[in-house]
Amino acid sequence: MKKILTAILSAAVSIAAAQTQPAENLVQYVKPIIGTQRMGHVYPGATVPFGMVQLSPETDTASYDLNGHYNPDVYKYCAGYQYDDKTIVGFSHTHFSGTGHSDLGDFLVMPTVGPLKLNPGTADKPGSGYRSAFSHENEVSAANYYKVKLDASGIIAEMTTTTRVGFHQYTFPKSDNAHIILDLMAGIYNYPDKNLWVYLRRVNDSTVAGYRITNGWARTRTLYFAMKFNKPFTQMGYKNFSKREVYGGFWGKFNGVKNFPDVAGRQIKVWFDFKTNEGEKIKIKMALSPVSIEGALNNMQAEAPGWDFDKVKNDGQQQWETELHKIVIDGSKDDKENFYTSMYHAMINPTVYMDVDGRYKGLDQDIHHADGFTNYTTFSLWDTHRALHPLFNLIETKRNADMVQSMLTHFDQSPEHMLPIWSNSANENWCMSGFHSVSVLADAIIKGNAPFDANRALDAAITTANHRDYEGIGYFNDMGYIPDEKDGNSVSSTLEYAYDDWCIAQIAKKLNRTADYDTFIKRSQNWKNVFDPKSGFMHPKLADGTFRPTKFDPFTTIGMGFIEGNAWNYTLYVPHDVPGLIKAMGGNKRFVTYVDSLFSYNLPDKYFAETEDITKDGIIGNYVHGNEPSHQIAYMYDWTDKPWKTQDKIRMILKKMYKNTPDGLGGNDDTGQMSAWYIFSALGFYPVAPGSDQYATGSPSVYHAVLNLENGKTFTINVKNQSDKNVYVQKIILNGLAINGYFIKHSDIMNGGEITFVMGPRHKG
Repeated sequence: MKKILTAILSAAVSIAAAQTQPAENLVQYVKPIIGTQRMGHVYPGATVPFGMVQLSPETDTASYDLNGHYNPDVYKYCAGYQYDDKTIVGFSHTHFSGTGHSDLGDFLVMPTVGPLKLNPGTADKPGSGYRSAFSHENEVSAANYYKVKLDASGIIAEMTTTTRVGFHQYTFPKSDNAHIILDLMAGIYNYPDKNLWVYLRRVNDSTVAGYRITNGWARTRTLYFAMKFNKPFTQMGYKNFSKREVYGGFWGKFNGVKNFPDVAGRQIKVWFDFKTNEGEKIKIKMALSPVSIEGALNNMQAEAPGWDFDKVKNDGQQQWETELHKIVIDGSKDDKENFYTSMYHAMINPTVYMDVDGRYKGLDQDIHHADGFTNYTTFSLWDTHRALHPLFNLIETKRNADMVQSMLTHFDQSPEHMLPIWSNSANENWCMSGFHSVSVLADAIIKGNAPFDANRALDAAITTANHRDYEGIGYFNDMGYIPDEKDGNSVSSTLEYAYDDWCIAQIAKKLNRTADYDTFIKRSQNWKNVFDPKSGFMHPKLADGTFRPTKFDPFTTIGMGFIEGNAWNYTLYVPHDVPGLIKAMGGNKRFVTYVDSLFSYNLPDKYFAETEDITKDGIIGNYVHGNEPSHQIAYMYDWTDKPWKTQDKIRMILKKMYKNTPDGLGGNDDTGQMSAWYIFSALGFYPVAPGSDQYATGSPSVYHAVLNLENGKTFTINVKNQSDKNVYVQKIILNGLAINGYFIKHSDIMNGGEITFVMGPRHKG
């Protein structure tokens, strides 16, 4: 009896000890440097989850314009940083993460010593300007922290952030000639006339504030700032690099170059002089606001009132810990670095777009107040509707509901009366095709994450879908497809509109609006109108109802009626009606052969040399994982008699397209979509058709995972016999019962419980 009691007591002590052990630090697995080389287009700098500030280094100054034409070299710098570069130009406060087009790069700061240089210089001769060589050996990139040694000056640059404040810390050598340069001309995808106006005023001897208006991807973007130093500057000055304005007023009465209290113009650089001791730290806080200078100053006071750099860094990293712990996995160190870096990249965008008091600038350029929700921007919806927003509906339910509310306010303020397509900073950028905000609305409503007026959301979706003069919608609604002669993306837009209309039908069905359901479920079948049973591909169709008879190559990405993809991949873009597509393509056997061929065919380089969005990095055979229209394809085997092929392909893609190295992303991360695909697939399931409550299962790569849901419940994923060889699912057990098939529902997860994947080396069937 004594032995039994001792054993019971020992077990109880062990359980108690396990329960009191601190949670594992997950920030250690975040490696923002992953994807900074080649095509990932992510940045290594500091940001907090969904933060308005992204403080990161710029490694070049490539211009969008080259002799009056597009400069293809600028594409490498969508995030401002390329791992292979050897120099840093400075550190700016706004960046897109993983995009294939760009803007931002606001308020570039660079510390220097010695003679003042206001020209950035060139990469081959960095000493000719203020740029500096650097080494990756002296670089640290972590969640909400970036550090690098600037070789030219020996200055150690460190940076961290709050949601609305960038915090710099520069450790200087002893110098009577130390400078902080504030380049108000610099920008990403820059060109000589991008700056419409710049204004700066001196608030006191350690604080300046102002704004910049730019005309780039966002047509009219105004961003306000307040910049505060931890010690007074001995002198400030500026230079206007603009040609003389047509009318400059009578400002020439002043000698306004040095220590003048306000500065204005189109091409302005400002500098601040200091005397520094050896090892002295010059600290800078740069607060941003979409509303006003006053808003920027208030944001700084609210979020970063003091000068404790480490506290700001640690507070931001704790925010990341909270977010990362929403999914806790077990796996190897490499697995954790890939997974939690994907979580990190998935939680950068969309970004907060309002001051601490809730005010923000709307699409109508007026100031509004976000009542009861957080206003967000940076909606790359062509990409993120596929997996990122569905991921948020699992683990960021409140944020995703706020994002939908932000989309609805966008609609209310839109002069075009449309939901967002690709929006940023109170601007609609109109990038890519489809109107996939309706997918995000539908996914939230169908999955029960809709603390907003769902009927209002449906009305906005219908209005957007009936906007006849937007990219062929009128033709689509009247003819059931977009004629080849009328639009260069006629086929892909037809397919995407069909899916979007299906999403609208799902909302209408949920709300018992039968007439609307009937209209849009019929329109969702319009994909059939561009499928050519003779060629076996989605095919450009002429206005007379015939398919284009010549000049059609299913491997080519340009001039074939598709955006950023070829017919081979886009033919499979019918996520909302996979059974119907299988039937149209000739049945199960022919469909499986088609998908097999997609993965096995070796696509020659000539077929993607003509597009900058697709490179060999993101291709497996002819399957283009580096671009989003293909992301559902591997899961489509689940609708056939060969579901094990989904399992095989998913594990192959996970290994080939995601690595914990600087070149570890096989394509643009696209504000988190590539990363969201990884997260879902590593867990073992994927939302093939957002707007449905169904997930298709694959082959999980984790050993174990726990989803900590916002409703207080947990969903546990167990994987038995996990190994690189055991990629095939032998059995799936949900809450103790074996499931029949390869699909689970959203409610299965949100209700809490447990799913077990039993794996083996050979497939079933």
